[in-house]
Amino acid sequence: MFRPEDFLYYDLQRRRKSGQIEVLFPEWKAGDERLAVFCPHDDDGILGAGYALLAAQANGAEVYVCIFCDGRAGYSSLEERDTIVATRKRESRAAYGALGVPAEHIIRFNYPDFSVTGWLGWLLPNGKQGTIAQTLPTLRRLGITRILVPNGYREHIDHEATYRAGAYDGPQVGDPILVDWGRAEPVRSMAVYAVWGDLTPEDALVTGRSPRLRGNRVIAAPLAVEEAISASLHCFASQGQIIEGLLAARQGRRERDRVIEVYLAFDPRPALDYRPYHTALAGIDGLKSV
Repeated sequence: MFRPEDFLYYDLQRRRKSGQIEVLFPEWKAGDERLAVFCPHDDDGILGAGYALLAAQANGAEVYVCIFCDGRAGYSSLEERDTIVATRKRESRAAYGALGVPAEHIIRFNYPDFSVTGWLGWLLPNGKQGTIAQTLPTLRRLGITRILVPNGYREHIDHEATYRAGAYDGPQVGDPILVDWGRAEPVRSMAVYAVWGDLTPEDALVTGRSPRLRGNRVIAAPLAVEEAISASLHCFASQGQIIEGLLAARQGRRERDRVIEVYLAFDPRPALDYRPYHTALAGIDGLKSV
């Protein structure tokens, strides 16, 4: 659908740009990449991560879409209430199919809308199994190498919960635990995509970047990429009233002959660096005792 050269990548922290996807996905291994896009709701992966999805495909990756919620709250008229779940499934197949994602790469976990938070973890108080019982075996079985998770900062309760599932379940893929659920190599990198809200300022504040630049990676693409995303989103006919406003807001992505999409690359398991503490203690040790 698109070529690798259709995409340009920016590292806002290092103030660099490149035509290589490694800027977003470090140490990219062509021919051995499988990207999982964690979606709270059917359309979120297209709304927030559509450019990365297309860029990954253009660079030879297999793309999988993991949809957490079943869509039961997504009806805009009472007549749709009993059929909306089936409708959303059909619309998802059409929308992602329009972007080159085959139906068998769409994985549904079928949690109720507005409820993913209560399913986080493994064994729940009611005796049922939580998110990790689906995410971990799925990621291992597919040999997922990269994960994109939704914005967990003030967007939606399901977005926050799905972010937590990805950020905490994802790193367990390569751990020697629950081996009856399969074994796989560790996930190579993770990043956050924004569905419609701004990202957390934490990374910008910690690294000294302007808090107005909360993302640290950007994909720039030609207008044709946004046109493909827009056409795909129109497959969600049942969500027309909601998507209409989101499509209007997407005009902010456009400047002249290109569009941009923002990401926050992050380390889900940041190591504790003892060196600053040793330096601080040495400074204190040099002072007179009081």
